[in-house]
Amino acid sequence: MNRLTLTSAALLASVSLTATAHARPMTPEDVAKLESVGAMAVSPDGTRIAYTTASLPDVTEGEENGSFTQELSIATAPNVARQYLPEDISPSGIAFSPDGRMVTFLWGKDDEDTAVWGLPVDGGTYVKLAAVDDTSVRSYEFSPDGRTLYLLTGPGEDAQRKEQSEGGFNARIYEEESRAARMFAANVMMNGEIDEEPREIALPGFVSAFDIAPDGSFATIETAPTPLVDDSYTKKRVNILDLVTGAVRAVIETPGKIGDVEIAPGGDNIALIAGVDMNDPAATTLHFADPSTGEFTALNEGAAEAVVDTEWMSDGRLAAVVHVGVQSLLRIYNPDGSVAQEIDPGELILTRIETTTGAADTVAVAANAPQHPTELFVLNGNTFERWTSHNTWLSEITFGNQRAYTYTATDGQTIEGVLIEPVGESPAGGAPTIMNVHGGPEAHDSNGWQTAYSKPGHVAAAQGYAVFLPNYRGSTGYGVDFAKQHQGNYTDPEFRDIVDAKKALAADGITDPDRTGITGGSYGGYASAWGATYYSDEYAASVMFVGISNQVSKFGTGDIPYEMYNVHSRAWPWDDWTAMLEVSPIYYADRATTPTLIMHGEEDTRVDPGQSLELYRSIKIRQPDTPVRLVFYPGEGHGNRMAASRYDYNLRMMRWFDTYLKTGDRDAPMPEPRPQLAENAAGATIPEADDSED
Repeated sequence: MNRLTLTSAALLASVSLTATAHARPMTPEDVAKLESVGAMAVSPDGTRIAYTTASLPDVTEGEENGSFTQELSIATAPNVARQYLPEDISPSGIAFSPDGRMVTFLWGKDDEDTAVWGLPVDGGTYVKLAAVDDTSVRSYEFSPDGRTLYLLTGPGEDAQRKEQSEGGFNARIYEEESRAARMFAANVMMNGEIDEEPREIALPGFVSAFDIAPDGSFATIETAPTPLVDDSYTKKRVNILDLVTGAVRAVIETPGKIGDVEIAPGGDNIALIAGVDMNDPAATTLHFADPSTGEFTALNEGAAEAVVDTEWMSDGRLAAVVHVGVQSLLRIYNPDGSVAQEIDPGELILTRIETTTGAADTVAVAANAPQHPTELFVLNGNTFERWTSHNTWLSEITFGNQRAYTYTATDGQTIEGVLIEPVGESPAGGAPTIMNVHGGPEAHDSNGWQTAYSKPGHVAAAQGYAVFLPNYRGSTGYGVDFAKQHQGNYTDPEFRDIVDAKKALAADGITDPDRTGITGGSYGGYASAWGATYYSDEYAASVMFVGISNQVSKFGTGDIPYEMYNVHSRAWPWDDWTAMLEVSPIYYADRATTPTLIMHGEEDTRVDPGQSLELYRSIKIRQPDTPVRLVFYPGEGHGNRMAASRYDYNLRMMRWFDTYLKTGDRDAPMPEPRPQLAENAAGATIPEADDSED
C-alpha cells in the first residue's frame, strides 16, 4: 500500500488537526484506506513501545485484494517512531525479550510454518528464535531469564489423513476430527541457531491460551474439553500448571465465560475477567484468584460497567480498562482489591492496555475517539498523551456532531446509545435515520470511532443521514442485570427498544419517522430482519448482514447451541416449537413491505448462510412486490475479512439506503446488481443505471 512513511506522518501529526480546514465529506473509498494501531508491547525499561499498524490493501486504488496486514514500528516519544521490518513481513504476537534487547514476533517466512523471530532494537536483521517441525506457533512466552521460549503450537501434521486425502479420500467428519494444540519449551540460542528438539509439555485438554508466572514456576493454561466454539464459551477453565512437575496444582473454576487472565508480578495473585454465572452473557466482571488454591473473588460484581482489559503494574497494582455505558475510564486497583484511583480519559474510548514488566511503570493504551480510529496513547500523570497519528487526511473531513443520547423505553427503562447527527442542519421534520444495531447482543457501542465497512457512521452523516447506535437491552457496559434483561424473551424488549429510540429521536426533531432504516450484523442482522418483517411499518429500508431469520433452524445449523441456550433463549426449540417460530422473522414475512438487502459470507459457521436464504425466499414468495436482494460473499465467514468484500459491502449498503431510505419510496427500482466502483478499483468501472425510468 502506498502510504506516508512514519517519519513524514510524524511531521504532519505535529500540525494541529483542528487548525486544518474541513473541506469534504467522508466516502466509502475513505473507509477502505483507514489504518489503525493493532498490537502493542512495552519494553521492560518503559522507554520503547512496539506497535503494529493494521491496514487493508487499498483496492480503491487498484492494489491487490487481501486481508489485514501489519507493519511493525517502535516508538520512543510522541510522533517519534521507526519502522523496523520490510513491508512484506506482516508480524503478529509482538513482545520484548526480558532484557529488552529484542522485539519478538510471529511470522511465517514464504511457505514455512509460523515461527518466533527476534529483531535487535539497536539495529540488525531479524533472526528465527524458535520453531517446531510440521506445525505453526500460535503464541509464545519467554521464561523470566529469557533462556526459554514456551510455545503453543498446532497439533502437527496428520500423516494418515494427508496420505488418504492425496488418494481422494477427503471426507470431513463434522466436529470429530479436531486435534489438540501442543506446548513446547525451546532453548533460546541467540547465535543464529534454533533448538531443533524442543521439549514437549503435557497439556490438560484443549488449550487456547497460556501465561508464564514472573518467577517461571507455573503457568496459567486456559482449557476446554473440546476446541468447539460452544465449549470455549461455556466450559473454559483456567488451570495452574506447575512447570517443574508438569502437574495441574489448581483449577480456577469460574462458572461463566472467561476473558483476560493476568498473573501478578509476585506470582501470588491472578486477575481474570469472567462471567459471574453460567447465564452471564459476557465476561465483564473482574476477579482476583489465588494461584495456589484456585479460589476467586469478584471485585466489581453488580456494578453497571464492563471491565474489558487488565495489566499488572510493577508495584503490584492492577490497571483496568473499564467501559461505563458509552464512555470509558482507567481504574487502578490496589493489591488488596480496593480502588486506588480512577482516571477519566475524556472523549477517548480506551480498548486495550499494556504496561512494563520491569521497574518502570509506563502505561500504554489503545484508544479511539469520535473523529479517529485506534491510536497509541501513553499515560502521563492523569492525562493520556497521543503517540501515533495515522490517517492524517481525516483533518480534511467534515464530521457530523457525535454524542451520547439517552431516552426512555415504553416500559420506563432508560436506554443509552450513540448519535451521529447529519453534517449541516437537520431538515424540518427530521433527517433520514439509520439504526445501526450491534451484534451479540452481549456487546455495546461506545462514543468513539463508529465508521467501518458495515457501519455507516460518518459516511452516512456526510450524505445527510442521522445514525443511531442503540445499546438496547442485552448490551454490556451497564451491568449484568441489564445484559440479562433480554433472556428468555427474544425480540421483546430488546428490539422494541430500537423502535422506542426512533420515536424519541423523532420527538426531538432529529429523525424523520417515515424515513428510518435499520442495519446490523449477526444479532444486529437478526434485529434488521425483525425490522423488515414484524416491524415493517416502522422501517423504510433494511440491510441485514449474517443475521438470523429462523430460530428453529438456527439451533441446528450454528456452532453455539449451548451458548444460545445459556445466555439468550433459556429454552430449547422443542420446549415450544411454535414459540420459537414466533420470534423468527420468516414467520412474519407476509408483513414485509420494507425493501431489504441481505448479505452473507458463504463460509459462515456461526450463522449458517441458509438463514439469509430462508428470509430471502420467504419475502420473495409471500411479498413478491417488495424489493429484496441476497448477496453472498465467497470465502467469507461471519463478517468480511477481504478488502474487496468490505468495500463492496459498504457501497451496496449506502446505495440501498440512498435508493429507499433517503427518498422514502419503497417502490423504487432496485439499484443495479453490481455497484459502481472507484475509478481504479478492479481496473474498471461499471456505469450506474438510469433510475429515472420505471
